[in-house]
Amino acid sequence: EEHLFEDDRVQAGPAHPVSNPAYRGASVMLVNANFGCGSSREHAPQAILRRGIRAVVGESFSEIFFGNAMAIGLPCPTVTPAAADALQAAAVQQPDLVFLVDLQEMTITAGGSSFPLSLPAPARDALLTGSWDATGLLLERYEDVRAVAERLPYVTGNFTS
Repeated sequence: EEHLFEDDRVQAGPAHPVSNPAYRGASVMLVNANFGCGSSREHAPQAILRRGIRAVVGESFSEIFFGNAMAIGLPCPTVTPAAADALQAAAVQQPDLVFLVDLQEMTITAGGSSFPLSLPAPARDALLTGSWDATGLLLERYEDVRAVAERLPYVTGNFTS
């Protein structure tokens, strides 16, 4: 998390939102179109999550970034470009403004404004039910997993035909 957007932060200096102390406690990141493009490694969403961000809301996300974010339970719902502009303007105007991302109602609310969110239904369901956590799901049913593994030749080494 210490190196989140490091190159951009060096270029922008203290004006970069990640460097700006006014946004230090933010838990929602507001982004524009195709966010995460070029960040195909798992480290990008991990750094964002470790920084304390609990949702990234933007116009659109690169497919690989979105998948990596989902794998760690980091929601990436989308808004219209006009909503993204309005939300970012509100954050600039009032850095301590509270943004509420509600995946049940599919809205983001800030101050007196509310905007609809979009998220693919399977992603929304996985985030709401906790089924995004594949490792956790396997551990909950460890005996079932072990039973299946004992039947698989490539696990047991028993290749009889």
